[in-house]
Amino acid sequence: MAKQGNDLETRLDRFVQALKAAAGDNLVSLVLYGSAARGTAHSASDVNLLLILRDATAAGLHPLGEAVRTWTRNGDRPPLIFSADGWQRAADVFPIEIEDIRRQGRVLLGANPVADLATSRDDLRRQLEREARGAAVQLRAAYAAAAPDGAALSQLLVASLGTFMVLFRAALRLNDDGQERDDRATVHAIASRAGFPPGALEWALTNRNADRAAALKPYDPIAAAYLDAVAAFVDFVDRS
Repeated sequence: MAKQGNDLETRLDRFVQALKAAAGDNLVSLVLYGSAARGTAHSASDVNLLLILRDATAAGLHPLGEAVRTWTRNGDRPPLIFSADGWQRAADVFPIEIEDIRRQGRVLLGANPVADLATSRDDLRRQLEREARGAAVQLRAAYAAAAPDGAALSQLLVASLGTFMVLFRAALRLNDDGQERDDRATVHAIASRAGFPPGALEWALTNRNADRAAALKPYDPIAAAYLDAVAAFVDFVDRS
């Protein structure tokens, strides 16, 4: 993962200028969203960018190659790239991302891409259940492999928490709770609804902001409680 903080602002500015020069009139929007836009990013956070182009075919992408390659060289993920027409038809597929951008996205170039998009509760629930179940299945498999190794368990909890924070916020929105909260308050809010103890995620919340996460023990009950909390969350989504 690339560094956050002031270094992120410098890298974003360079990427913005490089894209602006390379894409020219083909560029419709570039938006920062997720934890970096909310101001809650930590050293392991991904930087989420949405790039919308008038022409997103191979011909339209070729001029962007060097700018995107430079952006990803230090560990940043490439932006999600849509054509303008494709993005307009994406509201039923990506409602979580659209609502995240609507609430706290930061437009870096061009127009606001969600100003005219509407999402539905049904679409949000479908995406949320699909992604929550998929993330839980992946977590369970990774836990089975990591459980005998305390260091691997530590890395698993820290690395997976960001995904579940996105899903927790989406679940609160699904249940008509549009209040903006920091990560710890979000965990407490979803825990009270899903019926798991918020302390089950406390170790992960604390250690993902540390330069080096404290090592857990093999088969550590902290990791088992985290796994149980995720299972309770998936059951809550299924009932929503």
